[in-house]
Amino acid sequence: MKRIPTVIFASVVLALVLPAGSLATITEVGVIPPTTPETTPSCPASQCLAVSRTTGFQVKVATANNLLAAPRAGTIVAWTITLGSPNAAQIKFFDTNEGGPAEAAIAVLRSVPKPNLTYKLIAESPLIKLQPYFGKTAQFALASTIPVKKGDIVALAVPSWAPALALGFGKDTSWRASRSKGQCTSTSTQTTQTTIGAAAQYYCLYQTARLTYSATLISTP
Repeated sequence: MKRIPTVIFASVVLALVLPAGSLATITEVGVIPPTTPETTPSCPASQCLAVSRTTGFQVKVATANNLLAAPRAGTIVAWTITLGSPNAAQIKFFDTNEGGPAEAAIAVLRSVPKPNLTYKLIAESPLIKLQPYFGKTAQFALASTIPVKKGDIVALAVPSWAPALALGFGKDTSWRASRSKGQCTSTSTQTTQTTIGAAAQYYCLYQTARLTYSATLISTP
């Protein structure tokens, strides 16, 4: 399977040297375990599917659960996304039908007790225009870092569309979107969470697919 070349933008973050004696650690939240299949976004294959008009996060990949939950309190300093390379016709289709040019951000969610599968939006990074990075893995350092608590979810916010969906996994792989019951098969309604402090129900679960993003977390010493 063809590997997507990498473009690194957060070199300062990746070159970070922790202070002597510090117990802080750097964790890439959302990285796929090495035993799972290689993850390559579907585009430009004939079955070119994209994430669109929603906020979503990976629930499970094979035996790995809660991949996008912060394992400890800390600060998100960068995020990474692997993008497919849709052809001109595919780009035109998505731009026309999914709200304009591809863009995305990361969002931090926190679970609330009721109703079930409901999450409050804690923070969100600035949106990034994605087309210049099609066919690449791009990392974006955050000018304003995002504090997180243990268990917070790092989600991908996509108000238009993003070719960041890998297919062909088993039913033990799934991701969840901020869509309510009855909206799981439609992208015509804008469901992206945008209001800090507001809550949304992540009712819709999509199996056999993987969102291709992660976030860099520096833990609190």
